[in-house]
Amino acid sequence: MPDIHVSAAIIHDRDGRVLVVRKQDTTAFMQPGGKPEAGENPAQTLIRELQEELALTVAEGDLRPLGRFISAAANEPGHRVIADAFAFTIDADAVTVQAEIAELRWISPEHIGTLELAPLSLEHLLPIAWPALRQAQGPERQAQGPARAAQGPTRQAQGPTKQAQEPTRRAQA
Repeated sequence: MPDIHVSAAIIHDRDGRVLVVRKQDTTAFMQPGGKPEAGENPAQTLIRELQEELALTVAEGDLRPLGRFISAAANEPGHRVIADAFAFTIDADAVTVQAEIAELRWISPEHIGTLELAPLSLEHLLPIAWPALRQAQGPERQAQGPARAAQGPTRQAQGPTKQAQEPTRRAQA
């Protein structure tokens, strides 16, 4: 199984919600991040990807390393993702949908069964974000993979204007 190396972030807001994104032409939400460019270390990759995809400027010293995690790739069948993960906290209004990101959502543990999430998110990163989730899911739930359900209302991002009370943002077509 071919490997895809990425850097990913568990980004909390001040209310304890976690940011997930969905890239254009995909269905699964996942933690923000991406693939390295030549010569980048994992933290540098994440910093660049966050700037490109979410207009978010983060200093390397603000990133808390979480380790390396392996799961099935969400968007490349037959591949696995090897992710160097980091965590940090920001204000929910600090992010803007751009580049290949189609939509973002700030989620809480109760959203786990309501949208399709990448295996890396379900198996590793969200249980780290919310430790009680690991006990609640147990090994059976973690092995089920992405959950699907009806999506709630969404809205289009309108340039730099954001409404923090709405957990979903979409890029302009």
